[in-house]
Amino acid sequence: MTSKKHERRGLGRGLSALMSDVAVDSAPKEESAVRASNEQSIPVEKINPNPEQPRRDFPKEDLDDLAASIREKGVIQPLILRKKDGKTTSYEIVAGERRWRAAQLAQLHEVPAIVRDYTDTEVLEIAIIENIQRADLNPVEEAAGYQQLMERFGHTQEKLATALGKSRSHIANLMRLLQLPAEVLAMLRDGKLTSGHARALITTENPIELARIVVKKGLSVRETERLAKAPKIKPGKVALRPSEKDADTRALEGDLAANLGMKVSVNHTAGKESGKLTINYKDLDQLDDLCRILTAMPQDGSK
Repeated sequence: MTSKKHERRGLGRGLSALMSDVAVDSAPKEESAVRASNEQSIPVEKINPNPEQPRRDFPKEDLDDLAASIREKGVIQPLILRKKDGKTTSYEIVAGERRWRAAQLAQLHEVPAIVRDYTDTEVLEIAIIENIQRADLNPVEEAAGYQQLMERFGHTQEKLATALGKSRSHIANLMRLLQLPAEVLAMLRDGKLTSGHARALITTENPIELARIVVKKGLSVRETERLAKAPKIKPGKVALRPSEKDADTRALEGDLAANLGMKVSVNHTAGKESGKLTINYKDLDQLDDLCRILTAMPQDGSK
C-alpha cells in the first residue's frame, strides 16, 4: 500500500509537472537532441509492467498494427521507466506499456527508454494521465481515470480540464456515467452503447432494462432519450413518444446536472414565462454541497 508520505509527495509535484513528464513522448523535433541524450537502450526482458496500470485491455489487432510499424520504423517514442525496488538490473514501466508489448511481438531485444526516479503514487498518476492523453480509451475507462485523479490526488474538475485540454463539462458528463449499474457500464465498455445512450439512462429508474431494449432494438440516441422519458415500459412493447420538452430545455437540464452532479428538471408552465426548477439529491452530502453552492452565490444579482 502506498504511504501517505508518498501520496503527499506525488501531489506536491503538481499536475502540470507530471504532465510535462508524460509529454516527453511527444516532444517537438527541436527537443529530440535533448531527449536523445537522456535515452538508453534497455533489454525487454529486464522491463516489467506496472501492476497498478489502469488500462487492462490491449486489443491484439492494435498491438499487431503497432508491431508492424515498429518492425518498419523502430520504436520512435521512448518508454518511461523507473528502477524496480532500487535495482539497476530491473525496471518498471511508467509510460509506454503498449510499445513494450508490441516491441516483443516485433521481436526486438532492446527498446529506447528514459529512466526517471518516481514514487509509487507518481507512477500511478502518470499512468492515468498517459492513458487519458494517448490511448483509445472507452468512456468508462476515461471516466474512471478522471475519478482516480480527483479522489486519490485531490485534483478538481477545473484543474483537470485546464491541464488535459478537455472541457469541464466533458469531464463532468463522463464521470456521471459511473453512476450507472455494472451491467450497463459493461455494455458501454464493449461498444454496445455510446456515451449518448448511457447519458440518457443515468436518471431513469430502470437503466438495465432500458439498456437491454436499446441494444436489442438498435435504438438511436434520440430514440433512447424518448424511451427514457416514457412513463412505463410494458414487456415486449416500446412506445417512443416525442419529448414534451424542447432541445434547449433538455440541454439546459444536462448542463445544470453536469455542473451540480445531481438530477435537474426544468418544467415551464404552459403559456407563461414561469416554471419550476427541481434538483434531486441522493444523500445528505449532496444536499450539503448544494447548500454551499447556493449560499456562495451573490445576493445582489451581480455575477
